[in-house]
Amino acid sequence: MSTAHQAPDILSPDFEANPYPAYRLMRATSPLLWHEATKSYVISRYEDVERVFKDRNGEFTTENYDWQIEPVHGRTILQLSGREHAVRRALVAPAFRGSDLREKFLPVIERNSRELIDGFRATGSVDLVTDYASRFPVNVIADMLGLATSDYDRFHGWYTTVIAFLGNLSGDPEVTRAGERTRVEFAAYMLPIIQERRKNPGDDLLSTLCTAEIDGVRMSDEDIKAFCSLLLAAGGETTDKAIASIFANLLLHPEQLEAVRADRTLIPRAFAETLRYTPPVHMIMRQAATDVELSGGTVPAGATVTCLIGAANRDENRYRDPDSFDIFRTDLTTTTAFSAAADHLAFALGRHFCVGALLAKAEVEIGVGHLLDAMPGLRVADGFDPVEHGVFTRGPQTLPLRFTPVPPASPTSGASD
Repeated sequence: MSTAHQAPDILSPDFEANPYPAYRLMRATSPLLWHEATKSYVISRYEDVERVFKDRNGEFTTENYDWQIEPVHGRTILQLSGREHAVRRALVAPAFRGSDLREKFLPVIERNSRELIDGFRATGSVDLVTDYASRFPVNVIADMLGLATSDYDRFHGWYTTVIAFLGNLSGDPEVTRAGERTRVEFAAYMLPIIQERRKNPGDDLLSTLCTAEIDGVRMSDEDIKAFCSLLLAAGGETTDKAIASIFANLLLHPEQLEAVRADRTLIPRAFAETLRYTPPVHMIMRQAATDVELSGGTVPAGATVTCLIGAANRDENRYRDPDSFDIFRTDLTTTTAFSAAADHLAFALGRHFCVGALLAKAEVEIGVGHLLDAMPGLRVADGFDPVEHGVFTRGPQTLPLRFTPVPPASPTSGASD
């Protein structure tokens, strides 16, 4: 019998405006809550969320994704388990680390970042969200896949609709229908391209996915389409909000902004601390495979568990002064922050740890460095207060900045494409 208490309304305007006081209250008094609207048990303590993600005893599954993401993406790698999951992950993972990332995709990241920045570097003003952060990672992924640059606006539209679907905790039927339409439209676009790449593979990521093979196993057209859909959404949303949140956090802590400007090796620290302090994804769901005892009571077999990353990452039993942004904190290990050994929870942990974490790190290191170079005298626009929005995913919706204009770089400067 569960002893879970009734949850505060995580769908309320007050919660959306500032969830951190509610997170603190949950951790202290109600670490296991039943939330009727989402029909899920909500957990908020670091030790519990870490246990669910690592899942060393097979107590939790990702079967919740059958209804949560399959209607919009198709069946993805996130829903697989055992050998099926291990093989599919082994097929896609090499493209996101090591020599492939360094040699094939770092130039893609460099090029897309510079092209966006060249659109505003001479103006002295930018909305960092709409003009850069929300475009950059989606453009990078489309470019990595070898898709037409003329279709970038379509990818951005699909990405925006998918993210709305995934964050539709209140069940708005129009948002649901739009997400389902996007699945059909994306499949109609991608499947012919996948079939063509199988016949005529190139040096792009999509061709790599089409030709990859392990122990006689290859990805089907549907596997590849679903992975590309997931990559556009998950890879776009997290990096989008991370870049905007890094700058919001640094601008609210000017001494730390100046430290990063002076020493670019601090960018990974700023990223890691942003992932802890204001993570792009605030909640991830899992499903209990058996009755499980967690802090505050029992989660019954078959129940959905909502893991509050935003709460766990500010657990005072895990981090010193957790409600302070501090890129120099000693209780967050930067060297492992982008691996399955991370001690923050923003990329999840265990076998479903984010396969694109190192890609996100590369995008952030390059993008933040480029932006700092292009925006001397950086400041928030007069009268604007950087604030977060969102419940499922969270970050600034807009971030108008002012800076001293810089002429475009000469064609021979910077990294080679």
